[in-house]
Amino acid sequence: MTEVNTPPRAEGAPGGAPEGAPERTPRRPGRYTRLVTARPRLSLLVALVLTALAVLAGSGVADRLGSGGWEDPAAESTYATKALEREFPDSQPNLLLLVDSGRASVDDPQVAAEARDLAGRLADEKGVTGVGSYWQSGSPALRAKDGHEALIAARITGDDNAMGRTLDRIAPHFRGAHGPVQVKLGGIVAVRHEMQTIIKEDLARAEMIALPITLVLLVMVFGSAIAALLPLGIGIVAILGTNAVLRGLTAFTDVSVFALNLTTALGLGLAIDYALFIVRRFREELSTGATPSTAVGTTLRTAGRTVLFSALTVAVSLAAMMVFPQYFLRSFAYAGIAVVLLAAAAALILLPAALVLLGHRVNSLDLRRLFRRRRDPKRAEAATGTTGTTWARAAGLVMRRAPLFALGTTVLLVTLGLPFLGVKFGTADDRQLPSTAESHVVQEHIREGFPGSPGGGLEVLAEGRAGAAQYASYKQQVAALPEVARVDGPLIEGDAAYFTVQPKGEAVDDPAQRLVGDIRALHTPFDTKVTGTAAVLVDTKHAIAQRLPWAAAFIAVVTLLLVFLLTGSVLIPVQAVVLNALSLTAMFGAVVWVFQDGHLSGALGFTSSGSIETTLPVLMFCVAFGLSMDYGVFLLSRIKEEYDRTGDHDAAVRHGLQRTGGLITAAAVILAVVMVAIGTSRVTNTKMLGLGIALAVLMDAMVVRSLLVPAIMRLTGRATWWAPAPLRRLHERFGLSEGEHPAPPKGRDRPQTARSRRTAAPAER
Repeated sequence: MTEVNTPPRAEGAPGGAPEGAPERTPRRPGRYTRLVTARPRLSLLVALVLTALAVLAGSGVADRLGSGGWEDPAAESTYATKALEREFPDSQPNLLLLVDSGRASVDDPQVAAEARDLAGRLADEKGVTGVGSYWQSGSPALRAKDGHEALIAARITGDDNAMGRTLDRIAPHFRGAHGPVQVKLGGIVAVRHEMQTIIKEDLARAEMIALPITLVLLVMVFGSAIAALLPLGIGIVAILGTNAVLRGLTAFTDVSVFALNLTTALGLGLAIDYALFIVRRFREELSTGATPSTAVGTTLRTAGRTVLFSALTVAVSLAAMMVFPQYFLRSFAYAGIAVVLLAAAAALILLPAALVLLGHRVNSLDLRRLFRRRRDPKRAEAATGTTGTTWARAAGLVMRRAPLFALGTTVLLVTLGLPFLGVKFGTADDRQLPSTAESHVVQEHIREGFPGSPGGGLEVLAEGRAGAAQYASYKQQVAALPEVARVDGPLIEGDAAYFTVQPKGEAVDDPAQRLVGDIRALHTPFDTKVTGTAAVLVDTKHAIAQRLPWAAAFIAVVTLLLVFLLTGSVLIPVQAVVLNALSLTAMFGAVVWVFQDGHLSGALGFTSSGSIETTLPVLMFCVAFGLSMDYGVFLLSRIKEEYDRTGDHDAAVRHGLQRTGGLITAAAVILAVVMVAIGTSRVTNTKMLGLGIALAVLMDAMVVRSLLVPAIMRLTGRATWWAPAPLRRLHERFGLSEGEHPAPPKGRDRPQTARSRRTAAPAER
């Protein structure tokens, strides 16, 4: 293999190292490099075949995903809900038909006759049970206050997918005009099914938005159309692989339909990030005169290793969601980890094979030539991605005013996060849907026009042998509680009884949640279990709060360990965790200010429910923290490489920002485009997820990595790299690093470690 020695260049020169740095002699390709580049055409052919199989395997995945998963399966409310479905199936309606009689009263004989006919036809439908209506029971809770609307309630049996199929089958026969009445469909089944349908439609639109914009941005970053197509190709492979992974996961566990959006975004965004980092380093090595095979070997030893570390950090953050019992969160952990590994594998296996085949042709089709008259040397260097003087000057400015930038950015981030102190947690309901969605319209009519908010009360399951007097005494105890408006029941079936409790206020407000605790605290001669919307919320909040410290500790400990293995420093891992967490404050503040308080709701097209779904902040934290660590690893690995090479702390920080500042910003903008495309969804939770993570990514890249990290590292100085002797020896034995570790030039005052002594030139030993 041809060896290419490049002369040392002056510090700040494009593609060069600080003056006096030793020459580098390319090493022979390692075993992994030889493995992935030995038969590049065969590797790409196999990848093409596997991608085609992934298309087949992933087809129809959206139809197999669930639309729930927010409940704790071990909670009291979950047990009570399942028991009531089993013992009192008619008491758990999940389908509501809103019958509008127009100007006539719902008690008009013609209206009543038509409504009874509708209820009878609904009861005859396969998969439907427990049909009841205002015209059968006369219950005032099923009649609107104005007397022009009333409800038919029923239960569709089966799992989420079976209920969706039943609804699709029967909806056309009941929706619309029927004689003197108009019928709209609502209830939990209709809400979840409509949400699932909208998410599938929005995802297809998001991909159509994100892909062309991403291609344009990649062309702007690289100049070369060929270089720009490589990350996009890896991203498409990751998307198709994502669908196959999700389809496979549905055979073993429940997967939320929301995971389809996020894992697709992660698959595309991370694959592009990793490919962007590898292609950039490959072109940088080519610009120094290396052969394509040598450049690929160096790229895999450096950028490839960083990509692997980055994938591990993102996977760790996502894995933390496995400690929570809700399948909404666990499905993101399973699917997210698989997608991250898939994106990294595509970047580390397929991309090197393509780069070996392309060689210098990776710089072909420079589209930016169309917009400039001549190509001078500086422009040529810019096209290959080897310049970064603007970032070097910016780093110098930040480091000269380090206290000012450190304090200013910290105050800014903390201030942006202050609205989160007023967060109110709630449950996902029909207000997640657009205001024009049929099920949203029905539920809104019920909330505003019906007494007592039907379906929003508490339900109490009593188990154990008891007499009528004991049930009556318990009913009086519950009715005497200050937040109770009405108690109905009991319905008795064998040794079980069923009560409904209507709170005085809203179904899930603070008094309703306190009422759950009050009812559970009552002493009774039989076992009682409380369920209902407020009870589910109470149990969900308890499950999250109980496991959140474990999840946070898992993320922190494993991240500290990974960053230590990368850097060998004790202080840098602590800085990374703290600054990463600080970078998320703007996201959490914006989530409350916009989606809870309703600011910009008109511009963004959503209905604020006045609360944030309880599991969403956990999901957003895990995803955004992992992505922030992704960029942190990119920056730290390049700083560490330069510090190992020169021993100059300040120069290493400047060099790291110079080499990665533009890259991290470009990667963040591209990922933000993907997340904003997801954020165009008409479902509020998906909109919140996409826009919130896009904001977190941009704040991390443009504020934390560009300003706060160099300022803090300047303040900590050479102590940044300190580690006690036992940990230093541990890192020398097991640590990983991006650089090739030539010895620092003479004259540097950094003490040599065992590693630097092993890599020093013979004359320097």
